[in-house]
Amino acid sequence: MDREQILNVVIKHIKLNVDGLENIEIDPQKTILQYGASSLDGVEIVSACMRELKIKIPRTEVSSFKTINDLVELFTKFKNEVREEVK
Repeated sequence: MDREQILNVVIKHIKLNVDGLENIEIDPQKTILQYGASSLDGVEIVSACMRELKIKIPRTEVSSFKTINDLVELFTKFKNEVREEVK
């Protein structure tokens, strides 16, 4: 799974968890809080993404992201590590 696919997963879960974003273009340079997400929404977005991507990331590492791009980079890194372990 490449970075663009992971970004699409993250955007999908942002739109599912934050009201009013269905027809809004999400800018990955922004934070999820800038789109009106609460901290609880953020936890649900991250958890839903990890379930869909089938990855587990320590909460301490997840809490370090600032922008949506940061989160996508973190997921991409862990998804690639999982793929390497499977080989």
